[in-house]
Amino acid sequence: MKNILLKLSIICLAICSLIDAKAQTINWAKDGNSYYQISSGEIVSVSLPKNERKVVISRALLTPSGTDNSIAVRSFQLSADGNKALIYTNSKKVWRYDTRGDYWLADLTTNKLTQIGKDKPASSLMFAKISPDGSKVAYVSKHNLYVENVDGTGSKALTTDGTDRLINGTFDWVYEEEFDCRDGFRWSPDSKTIAYWQIDATKIKNFLMINNTDSIYPYTIPVEYPKVGENPSVCKVGVVDVASAKTNWLNVPGDNIQHYIPRMQWIPNSNEIILQQLNREQNENKIFVCDAVTGNAKVLYSEKAKAWIDAEDEWKWLADNKEFTILSEKDGWNHLYRISRDGKKETLVTKGNYDVIDIKLIDEKNNLVYFMASPTNATQKYLYKTKLDGKGKLEMVTPSILPGTHSYEISPNAAFARHTYNSSVVRPITEWMNFTTGNPFTMDGSITTQLSKQEAPKNKVEFFKVTTEDGIEMDGWMKKPDNFNPDKKYPVVFYVYGEPASQTAADTYGAGRNFLYAGDMAKDGYIYISMDNRGAPVPKGSTWRKSIYKNIGVINIRDQAMAAKKLLATNAFMDKDRVAVWGWSGGGSSTLNLMFQYPEIYKTGIAIAAVGNQLTYDNIYQERYMGTPFPSKEAYIKGSPVTYAKNLKGNLLYIHGTGDDNVHYQNAEMLINELIKNKKVFQLMSYPNRTHSISEGEGTSEHLSLTYTKFLKDNCPPGAK
Repeated sequence: MKNILLKLSIICLAICSLIDAKAQTINWAKDGNSYYQISSGEIVSVSLPKNERKVVISRALLTPSGTDNSIAVRSFQLSADGNKALIYTNSKKVWRYDTRGDYWLADLTTNKLTQIGKDKPASSLMFAKISPDGSKVAYVSKHNLYVENVDGTGSKALTTDGTDRLINGTFDWVYEEEFDCRDGFRWSPDSKTIAYWQIDATKIKNFLMINNTDSIYPYTIPVEYPKVGENPSVCKVGVVDVASAKTNWLNVPGDNIQHYIPRMQWIPNSNEIILQQLNREQNENKIFVCDAVTGNAKVLYSEKAKAWIDAEDEWKWLADNKEFTILSEKDGWNHLYRISRDGKKETLVTKGNYDVIDIKLIDEKNNLVYFMASPTNATQKYLYKTKLDGKGKLEMVTPSILPGTHSYEISPNAAFARHTYNSSVVRPITEWMNFTTGNPFTMDGSITTQLSKQEAPKNKVEFFKVTTEDGIEMDGWMKKPDNFNPDKKYPVVFYVYGEPASQTAADTYGAGRNFLYAGDMAKDGYIYISMDNRGAPVPKGSTWRKSIYKNIGVINIRDQAMAAKKLLATNAFMDKDRVAVWGWSGGGSSTLNLMFQYPEIYKTGIAIAAVGNQLTYDNIYQERYMGTPFPSKEAYIKGSPVTYAKNLKGNLLYIHGTGDDNVHYQNAEMLINELIKNKKVFQLMSYPNRTHSISEGEGTSEHLSLTYTKFLKDNCPPGAK
């Protein structure tokens, strides 16, 4: 359920409502004055600011000997000297993303193309990387780590113990899903060794999904899945010598089952590794520096919290590797700190009552750090900067005349940037800019010029704040019907997520649009609303975000219900007898809880892929936000929809895919049993073998949309009264 709006799990909801900065990452050249891109099957270099294009890798070079067709480039990486390129193609999905495939090495000096790992099964290679010295390529295949020369010779297995459950160089299901861990190995700066994770999932129990449709006799699909209260996989980090294939394990203190290692990287120009260790409850963070030769580990930084601590994105090393950066919420806001190499000195870089949303660039040369923040409006994002030494003031870089959500991809030398802007009333537009002056390259391509050509929407989304009877102020948006008449009454549909993985009330293009609705809600006469409760990952400080700790299914549900109650009481045009709510995944769970806990408010609900019983979900996500279920499961029971199913009074449609490896169909059946026991009539739509996204198979998305829309119209009729 992590980063739920960014995943396939609700792509049908948020295809336009969220701009994913990671998806926009530019393949910058080392000097920052140009970038590389795939164009018409070739790899080209684009120099800035003139946008001069030069073919770096031609279609001819990308055509294997003896064939007529060039390979389709999925992605690519260049060696440090720029003379070689590693091409990724023929990719296949592993759980959420296409992370295994084939790799080819294009030598730009000799104009030769060589397949890497050609003796391995097709589409089995993962995360291949050229060594820093440009002489070798390392990759994972079938959970073992391999290395070979860039000319395709000298293939060698660096690990041989890999199995389905003993995983070298990549991760198990839950590390991937909840820590965003996929690429599990790192070349050393001197190219002599490789540091890698080993995940031992041999004791993790299988969850068996059943396929009833693809053969006469059904068969089970096992997924290693550690549920709440079950031990995590064993995790450790080894350093393998490329020449000898001998692994030296790092001696990180602490039980390697009851701790996680979500992040690890080499310290530049050294033989040392920095890694992050989180305890089982993820409220104690330790950063270690480990000697790759001796394996000795020393704590450089530690932090404890009452709630959870997030995994670091990465560490940036400063002052000739004498200091490194971290993000921490320990003063109540998410801020950037500099930590000295000996751990004795700590400098707060970003000061003030605001959250750093995302670091965009650390420009040590000019003593600046650029980051996304929004100190005064939690629904928006802007670029700010301050002095890297912690002695500067907060300065807004984004023009204040462009309210909404911004993202920036800044060149490594801080000379150029790609700036993307969107809002609830502005379709996404992009400009290339001289980052030093803030000016676009060409006026035709500037955001202001493009903005002038867009037509303003006739029916705008309205952003509002509502204060509940508990004194909680929440942000939200509202889309009113076309030809709205305040003297009439309209049905209200609430869209909810409600858990710490996602924000819904952002000022982004797509706000106010329901991508599951087969038609136009505003035209049909619905009021559409979404609000962010306490616990939502918005820039309102850690107290706001962490108040949901051990309270999922309680505090978020009350916030949503009390906000809805206030809106209904203060807006006479809202029909209290026609109130619906819907959501997906965590939003499906919230929908169920709202229907069951506050049946006097919500008359109709559509819950999709919901966690009906929190004790069935994976340990990393659920224990992070709810604490471990030791010694008591009370918080889990108190927050689970199945506990309150007996209170259902309204119209409920429950939708789930039977092949959901994330939120298992087991949740549906547990909930169904409870509803049956209490003689509660409802509607169920099961999608055979569909995953959490309910997107597989011909006609599925259209059927889901039609099912959703018909139920809503039948039970919460549109139009004014």
